[in-house]
Amino acid sequence: MNLYEHTIIARQDISPSQLKQIEEKYSKIVEKHDGDIVKLEKWGLMNLSYLIKKNKKGNYIHFKIKADGKIISELEKNEKIDKNLLRYLTVKVKKFDLDTDYFTKNDEKEFPKK
Repeated sequence: MNLYEHTIIARQDISPSQLKQIEEKYSKIVEKHDGDIVKLEKWGLMNLSYLIKKNKKGNYIHFKIKADGKIISELEKNEKIDKNLLRYLTVKVKKFDLDTDYFTKNDEKEFPKK
């Protein structure tokens, strides 16, 4: 089995319940095809570098998946036709970084001001 990091950017104006449905939909696709979601991270609403389909912001969802390549093609096939998604990206990795949370707010104690 290969290791993949898969990121989805959903539209900024969808409701939290719709966002939850998107997470569940793509999680079920992975599990249905005998894949394993190692970690699911909700990065939240963030600014985009440029306008994508007239959106300035997007809701980011990041999956760390252990699966075969067929599952990734199935995921991307479904994401192409989903109107609630702006972009998606899949990267094959050699090892997961499960310790670091890149999008959580850090205390000032961890990084003192100079």
